[in-house]
Amino acid sequence: MATVIIMPRQGQSVESCVITEWKKKKGDIVAVGDILFSYETDKSSFDEAAEEAGTILEVFAEEGDDVPCLNPVCIIGEPGEDISALLVNNSDENAQNTESDPISAGAETPMPAVQPEVTATAATELKISPRARILAEKTDADLSLAAATGPNGRIIERDIKKRLDAGMTKAAPAAVTDPTPMAKPAESAPVTAAAAAEAAEYTDVKLSTVRKTIAKSMHASLSSMAQLTLNTSFDATKLLELRARLKEHSERLGLGNISLNDMILYAVSRTLGAHAELNAHYLEEESKMRLFSQVNLGIAVDTERGLLVPTLFGADKMTLGELSAKAKVLIASAQKGETAPDLLRGASFTVTNLGSLGVESFTPVINPPQTGILGVDTITRRLKEVDGRDVFYPAMGLSLTFDHRALDGAPAARFLRELCAGLENFDLLLVK
Repeated sequence: MATVIIMPRQGQSVESCVITEWKKKKGDIVAVGDILFSYETDKSSFDEAAEEAGTILEVFAEEGDDVPCLNPVCIIGEPGEDISALLVNNSDENAQNTESDPISAGAETPMPAVQPEVTATAATELKISPRARILAEKTDADLSLAAATGPNGRIIERDIKKRLDAGMTKAAPAAVTDPTPMAKPAESAPVTAAAAAEAAEYTDVKLSTVRKTIAKSMHASLSSMAQLTLNTSFDATKLLELRARLKEHSERLGLGNISLNDMILYAVSRTLGAHAELNAHYLEEESKMRLFSQVNLGIAVDTERGLLVPTLFGADKMTLGELSAKAKVLIASAQKGETAPDLLRGASFTVTNLGSLGVESFTPVINPPQTGILGVDTITRRLKEVDGRDVFYPAMGLSLTFDHRALDGAPAARFLRELCAGLENFDLLLVK
């Protein structure tokens, strides 16, 4: 019996996913466990494996399509099996889901009356993929001339390209209807050559879903908040010495590799408890602050797909060893693009570390609706006076950006001062 494969829902906040690559095509035989297609949310990427063996009888979406969760993607069954009922049901369901979509609802767009050289799809029955629709709008392609070759009579990108190659645009109907060859203007060759030369001077790279999400979030952050950054540093001598001892005895203590970043996360989780306005969300539309009873730390992670911020929930309840182990799992999952969407939200405060890249000071951007973010800088050698003598010491910089709507400069500075004191005497934090 044929089985309809639907787009999974990866987390309660996810409404749709983009198909990034088809691993199988219509007519391919698949076994249980074979990867059918890859897809991504705005933060994570996934592979969809076949749970039934058979043949791919129909495909409803192409690469680049943004498919609503729980919508059909393809059908697996036996060759020759009657799937007409499934095709009708899925067509109706897709029509309902795209009825209000200005990109997908091509059926409502009136088409010019042009005599096509091939049998054209009626305007009232037009089905077109989002990518094909965008290409047609950019190039002024005449959709009434497009012969649909996609699933269920759907116009896809290659159909538009074929029409463009034949010169079939709204601006040039004569080139389509007049079978008499026409000589090209003499100046067309130089213009084409100039256009090609100009195009060779740059490369357009399509923005990924993650990049667009980051851009939207960061723009909203800087345009809607009153952000201010405080910079300070602390003497990291004792912290470095303790970290060296922990590393030396890690196997005996069963702690694993405790990193400096783990120790900073631990110190932040212990310090935020006394600074509620920084462990909070500023909810402007509701005219209130949401103060969290536990510390849910967002950890900024640099990945190949862009910046991701998984959340370490209840960090203030963990031991140093527990925090280190769970943070490493979160970071590894983010780098592989396997983080569950629900773990990429809900943070009450974020820590971002650029120290390993040699950055001495920077201005972190708050992830709304949080009220603060801590930037961790690199270690530099500085000079201070001790008992009348000049002494060099390792100084680690910290950059705190806070939302001035939620708290003032003095409370933010007190948090930084207490955090620095805790990091300079980290052993005392461990007994809290």
